[in-house]
Amino acid sequence: MKSIDEIREEMLEMVTCSKSDIFRIGEQCRQEFENMNKELENIQQLMVKLIDEGDLLEEQVLQARMMLSEVSMNFKQYSEEEVREAYEKAHQLQMDLSINWQYKKQLLDKRDDLERRIVGLDETIDRAEQLISQISVVMNYLTSDLKQVGEVVENAKAKQDFGLKIIEAQEEERKRLSREIHDGPAQMLANVIMRSDLIERVYRDKGAEEAFSEVHNYKKMVRSALYEVRRIIYDLRPMALDDLGLVPTLRKYLQTIEEYHNNAKINFVNIGVERRLPTKYEVALFRMIQESVQNALKHANACEIKVTLEITNTAISVLVKDNGVGFDTSQKKPESFGIIGMRERVDLLDGEITYDSKIGRGTTVLIHVPIITKENAVTAG
Repeated sequence: MKSIDEIREEMLEMVTCSKSDIFRIGEQCRQEFENMNKELENIQQLMVKLIDEGDLLEEQVLQARMMLSEVSMNFKQYSEEEVREAYEKAHQLQMDLSINWQYKKQLLDKRDDLERRIVGLDETIDRAEQLISQISVVMNYLTSDLKQVGEVVENAKAKQDFGLKIIEAQEEERKRLSREIHDGPAQMLANVIMRSDLIERVYRDKGAEEAFSEVHNYKKMVRSALYEVRRIIYDLRPMALDDLGLVPTLRKYLQTIEEYHNNAKINFVNIGVERRLPTKYEVALFRMIQESVQNALKHANACEIKVTLEITNTAISVLVKDNGVGFDTSQKKPESFGIIGMRERVDLLDGEITYDSKIGRGTTVLIHVPIITKENAVTAG
């Protein structure tokens, strides 16, 4: 922690100097930006004046040319002085018009150059402001309490432990599935094979009536084996989640859990329109609700659980409330594997999960997840 603090102080000093340099560059660019805008405004005003002067000169040049044409056609009617003045006036107006054009061209080039430089300065100013904002975030992080840095390290360690627990959980899950399949469907299927042989012997020895009775028992055994296989598959991942969606799958799952636990009452309420969600949302929310309900039954000894689901166009809210034993939220203790898993899932969806509990008064779990779609992202942008 001492080394972390020393590194943090050194980084803070470097970041502070960088922020000052960027701020100074930004201010210089902003001042130059204002000066260029003023210069551009002056050029635009001067351009308007030159255009008006040019229009007037063109009209005067046209009149002078008409006068020269008149003098040329009636040369003998004009004196030498009048002819000379006509030529000199036409020449002078043409020179003035040429100077006007050249001056306008110079101003146009200068205006285009200023506009390009203004655009570049504007981008530089925006970039400087973004960098200052980002650096401010870094500085706030670096200047925060050292305890927060310790919490970050602790969270990183917790995530590492969580990864190891995932590996252990995978192995435990494989063992559990192996035992369940061996003790359940495998044994039942072995009995089915033996029972099929028994039906043949009963038919030969005791007749059709006794054989039909054995066939009836045989069908019950096959149904039980099929039920066990479906239960195992359902625990792994409910197929109805892909076919029907979150709400029907939750309704069926909670009804099944209520049947397994005769002393528990589970009430499911869906608010709003029932609709499908992207797969990542449906899977994550189902698992988090499943974990919350299992925690209430196994650890809180709850006999009443209420699950409320609300789906809107922009977010999903879940409330799981039980009347279990509860716990003291002020006492910090290591979180269980299930709770860590729920936090990981809700973090992946950019959501939030909160717990409200009191000893003897049950626990309330609130999950809020925003629905991020392409349409929402464009609107937010």
